[in-house]
Amino acid sequence: MLQVHDGQCGLCAHFGENDPNKVQIIQIRLKHEAPEQLTEACGHPKLSPLDLVVTPISGCKGFEPVEAQA
Repeated sequence: MLQVHDGQCGLCAHFGENDPNKVQIIQIRLKHEAPEQLTEACGHPKLSPLDLVVTPISGCKGFEPVEAQA
């Protein structure tokens, strides 16, 4: 398992944005750890034309933290 830190894709609002309720994404955000081989689509508006696929420990200047859900 990889440790996911603030500023990395796994904790970004755009990580797996097409399926935000996917159990695996929710678990990453709660536990701050992710499987080593996991990749997800990046839904950042400026990057979406690139169909970018990233790991939970990737990062970019477009990081936007996930809002807490009630």
